[in-house]
Amino acid sequence: MAVPTHEELKAPALQIFNDGKEHSLTELFGTLGDYFHVTEAERNERLPSGRQSRFLYRLYWCCYDLYRAGLLTRPRKGVYLITDVGRQVAGKKLDFIDRKYLMQFPSFAEFQNKTHANGNEQESVPHKATSTQTPEESLESAYQTLSLALRDELLETVLKMDPYRFEELVVDLLLAMGYGGTREEAAQVTQKSGDEGIDGIINEDRLGLDSIYIQAKRWQNTVGRVEIQSFVGALAGKQAHKGVFITTSSFNQNAIDYARSIAQKVILIDGERLAELMIEHNVGVSPSKTFTLKKVDSDYFEES
Repeated sequence: MAVPTHEELKAPALQIFNDGKEHSLTELFGTLGDYFHVTEAERNERLPSGRQSRFLYRLYWCCYDLYRAGLLTRPRKGVYLITDVGRQVAGKKLDFIDRKYLMQFPSFAEFQNKTHANGNEQESVPHKATSTQTPEESLESAYQTLSLALRDELLETVLKMDPYRFEELVVDLLLAMGYGGTREEAAQVTQKSGDEGIDGIINEDRLGLDSIYIQAKRWQNTVGRVEIQSFVGALAGKQAHKGVFITTSSFNQNAIDYARSIAQKVILIDGERLAELMIEHNVGVSPSKTFTLKKVDSDYFEES
């Protein structure tokens, strides 16, 4: 038979995870390959780019969708484990699970809504264009899905970093964004980490005409007004007027309103925005592949 789609893989994959053990994508490649009688040639079939097995690619999206719905958790990259909610669904012994079924789970619905923020209600499938989309729209939809998946995985990786290494990451990001001059200068200021509530200091420009003070919180809990007030107090102690408060989690509305109301300029960057900036400025990520869309150059064919 042909290589099963990521939708066809979901129900049998969930039954495998229902044993309560961790399973890797590599393991599923063999187990589900045998279950679906995928031939050796089909297992070796590559995507058009030639960079990855088509079957493994679909296995990834099968597990990622189940993970986004809260049916699986991901202890580490490429390894998944069933959740209590996943056990409940597995207990129903469904023959087929698709994205329409997963929309009943709030976390998956939220992910899909972000993917289709342009109002398009069609399903975004990484390897298949929708019937109502133009080729350009299909590419854009797939790009949005891949970007959200990358952002999610990147933030998950950052949460596991050593706190001091996270502070260095923040400085690396600000450097990549054009602040601070050289890396050597930034390394000197990061040694002041923990100094009265300040985790780092970086020049606003290469000449050092002004400084930006940094607070970096590798947190999972929501940051509230108290934490922002403490940071502002640290800025006042340094007679500083500009600060960046970066967290891997989020800010509650009280914190956001307070930061907007004070005289000092304090920028709040939450986990989602942090991951987006890292992707935009190539910090902690590297290009996988590049597609160039070309069109006919009408000027070339015009009569002179």
